[in-house]
Amino acid sequence: MVLMQVILKSIHLNMKIGILREGKQPPDKRVPFSPKQCKELMDKYPELEIVVQTSNIRCYKDNEYFEVGIPVTEDMADCDVLMGVKEVPKQDLIPDKTYFFFSHTIKKQFYNRKLLQEVVKKNIHLVDYEVLTGKDGLRIIGFGRFAGLVGAYNGWLTYGKRHQLFDLKPAHLCDDLVEMKQQARSVDLPPVKIVVTGGGRVANGAMELLDATGVQKVSVEDYLLTDDFSQPVYVQLNPGDYNQHKEGKLFDLHHFFQYPQKYKGNFSRFLPHTDLLVAAAFWDPKAPVLFTAEEMRGLDFKIDVIADVTCDIEGSIPSTKRASTIDNPFYDYNPDTGELEEAFSSKENITVMAIDNLPCELPKDASIDFGKNLSEKVIPHLLGDDPDDIIGRASITNKGKLTEKFNYLSDYLEGKE
Repeated sequence: MVLMQVILKSIHLNMKIGILREGKQPPDKRVPFSPKQCKELMDKYPELEIVVQTSNIRCYKDNEYFEVGIPVTEDMADCDVLMGVKEVPKQDLIPDKTYFFFSHTIKKQFYNRKLLQEVVKKNIHLVDYEVLTGKDGLRIIGFGRFAGLVGAYNGWLTYGKRHQLFDLKPAHLCDDLVEMKQQARSVDLPPVKIVVTGGGRVANGAMELLDATGVQKVSVEDYLLTDDFSQPVYVQLNPGDYNQHKEGKLFDLHHFFQYPQKYKGNFSRFLPHTDLLVAAAFWDPKAPVLFTAEEMRGLDFKIDVIADVTCDIEGSIPSTKRASTIDNPFYDYNPDTGELEEAFSSKENITVMAIDNLPCELPKDASIDFGKNLSEKVIPHLLGDDPDDIIGRASITNKGKLTEKFNYLSDYLEGKE
């Protein structure tokens, strides 16, 4: 990636970054940097200039940027680097620029094929937030924490509505994370049993919310052996807790990530003991599903509320047949028919919350957290020599073609798959 560093070096001596207006529908209020963070960056790096594209939808108003000395304009043509959050509409892409955004192309998502084709056609250097990693290979940036926080909160909200126990203020109507946590603490929680899957940012965010509301974390052993807890409890499940090697070998996490097809699921042991599932684990399509549609029809299936934070459509959870929305966050799954029905329409159904843009419910908090990581872990490499190749490893395209790391997207890009 030496060439990549040379390319970046040619622009970082005096760099102009443009903060894009979000153009994808439905509108997204998040931003890469808050007004305060923009000012702090320009104060820290005299060679850096930041401008903001005018917008009437983002969580920070134009005048909030203007008041701290950040120019607000419509024209982004003279910027070196353009930063957004979600996919940039292909008609808005400016040729020969460096872009940062979540492109949702690395899994060959069919709905963004034309976007990637336009990126290549316009000779764009695309850096995808999703694949920004440190030397250890772990992601260094994302909105996962807030997806987990809001997802777990919405799980409680859904459970309260389904069982007519309490009403919580929707997260997107809360002023901030502080108010959302206060809302969660304000209700009397029944002694339900909750499973949280995963061990990354999303799961940690979910557990942060549950911890803040006083839900007790218990071990796998206690969770399975005790059904009469006097208070709500949750258990965190890592992949080794619900997957096992098909040949009976000891579970090896690294091996599981490399060869998920060699494992089978054993989540079924948790089905008779769980009221609420918060699904927060990354799922590889080659890995076992969490449970099957047939298991959901079984007498042992006790779960009646699923907060599917990861929202893998037709993925590891059969009831997640579509994403829900912030305005219409719930739907019911009829396990007998396999069809979706109106939320809370039958006690025999399972209620699903599967919003696919959960951090948008707390846009300011999520943006500040995202901008902090971007400022500390990415901007120094963008403006410096990037000896760890942070930018290079996350570059999907450059100079009119896919980079070597992402050559596996060639057939997808050309429409062959």
